[in-house]
Formats: sequence, structure tokens, C-alpha cells
Amino acid sequence: MRASRLLSILTTLQAKGHVTAQMLAAEFEVSLRTIYRDVDALSAAGIPIYSVQGSGGGYRLLDGYRVRLNGLSSTESKALFLAGLTRQAADLGMGAVAASARTKLLAALPEDMRSGAMKPRFHFDAPAWFAEAETLDHLPAVADAVWNQHPIRMRYQSRTADRERRVEPLGIVLKGGAWYLVAQAGKEARTFRISRIGEMEVLDERFDYPKVFDLEAYWTESIRRYEADLHPNRAEIRLSPWGMERMEELLPPYIRTAAVLSGDADARGWRSVTISVGSIAHAATELLRFGAEVEVIAPPALRAKMAEIVGTLAKVYAGDDPG
Repeated sequence: MRASRLLSILTTLQAKGHVTAQMLAAEFEVSLRTIYRDVDALSAAGIPIYSVQGSGGGYRLLDGYRVRLNGLSSTESKALFLAGLTRQAADLGMGAVAASARTKLLAALPEDMRSGAMKPRFHFDAPAWFAEAETLDHLPAVADAVWNQHPIRMRYQSRTADRERRVEPLGIVLKGGAWYLVAQAGKEARTFRISRIGEMEVLDERFDYPKVFDLEAYWTESIRRYEADLHPNRAEIRLSPWGMERMEELLPPYIRTAAVLSGDADARGWRSVTISVGSIAHAATELLRFGAEVEVIAPPALRAKMAEIVGTLAKVYAGDDPG
């Protein structure tokens, strides 16, 4: 028990750089006196821990000191988060390194657990259904630039233009089978789809990573803004009981979670729902998934578009000329 705690204190110091005795005591649920004894024991074993005095005091490891548990190299440590993502590790050019890290992790397990750990229990399949594989020739170089804080000069094909950019890579995100680069472009962070990068050069210089940037927070907020921009309008619809049950399957998450029910169900069980929508054409396409289990009440333009599409389909299936 104590040996495990000593090791955890050591790895905590290495990961966080500076911690107080109070923080360690709270994390490991022991007394301050126990933490003091543990730190003394680590020092006596030759671990270069020193204390910092004053209001911002605590414990630190000597600069440059690193613990290499089970011989993990720097690149293997970076690959640990991909240990179960075989295809994604290969996309990043780290397939062999991730395999090596997995082997060393297995060696660290108790013998009675190794046979079970050798058999995959989880499989991560990131690409969306029926999606084509992206061209990811630049992904390993982009990942290397992210790790080592090297700027990138690239030609990028957006939806509206093809232009050269110089960016400072801050992180990589895998979303729905597509890889994205989050990078500082000028004064703000921007998102670039890696498959749209043309010619690319990783520059020799280094940049300072922003101290206040949080990749997960940036991505969460950018997704929220993107979904809101795609659905700036509101529509009032009525759904049958079947339609209400299928909302989770047939409506995108942003529309579904922002939906507002109003009033009670009528005698047939139909409910009024207000949802966020994009353009008239896009909204009609989304709602046609419900077939006859939806009725658009407002806006009038969306109701008219639904009637137009349904009328055209009626002529097609009746054998009439829809033109």
C-alpha cells in the first residue's frame, strides 16, 4: 500500500511539477504527517525532491529529473493515449510505437491479468457509416509539428478559397472519422480539416504554446457555435407518437436537445414541438425523414416547401409527369 502511494507521489510530482503537502494528503486520503514521512523516504532513496518555502510552497522534483517506468520512451508515452486505437495510431505514423507501448504496459500488469489483457475487449471504430476514407498524407507531419511546437506553412482548400497560410499548430481532433488541426492563425485559433491541406512545410523555428489555451474547451465551444450557425431559425411542428419516439434517431443532437415541447398531446397522441432549423430546403430534408408522422405548422415558407415536395413525390409514384 505504501509502495504504491510512494510511486503515485513521484509520478504526481513529475506530471504537475509542483504540489503542496495538503494537495497530496487530500488526493491519497492520508494525514499530512504521513505525506511528510513519505517525502522523507523518497529523498532517502535518492529521489531529488526539494521543498519550496513560503505561501506558494510545496514540493518539486529537481529540474530535468524524469522517472522512466518500465522503460517507456518519450514517443511511447505520447502513444499511450492511442494504445487501443490501432488504425488511428497508424494514421498518425505511430502504429509501431503504440504497439511497443502496449507491450510494455502488458509487462507491467500482474501475471494473472495478462492473458485477459491480451484479448481486445474494446474496439474503437471512428469513421461514420458509409463514409469514404480521407486522404491523410500530411497527418504524421502535422502531429509531429503539434508535439514539437513547430509552425506550419501550408496551402489550404476551404469551401470558398485556396490560399497559403502560416499557422501555429495547437492540437489535433478526431471527429466523426475526420481529422482536424486546431491552430493559431493570426490572432485567433482556427480549425482546419487535415484532408484539405495541400502542399505543406513544417518550419524549423519553434513557437510558444499559449498558456491559457485549452483544446477541449475550444473544440466544445466551436462545435456549439457551428451548430448554432447552421440552425439560426425556429420551426413549429407536430409529431405523432411514433415521431416522438424516433426523434433521437431522426434529428441531429443539436436540434433534438434544443427542442421545446408545448401543450399536452391531443386525442391521437400528437405533440407540438418547436425546433431549431437552418434554411428552408435543409429543414424540409431533415423533416421528411419522419414521413407522414410530422406536420409543419410554421413558418409558412417551410410548410409550403414540404407541401411542394410531397406533391411532387405523389405525382412520381402515381406515374404522372412531375415536371
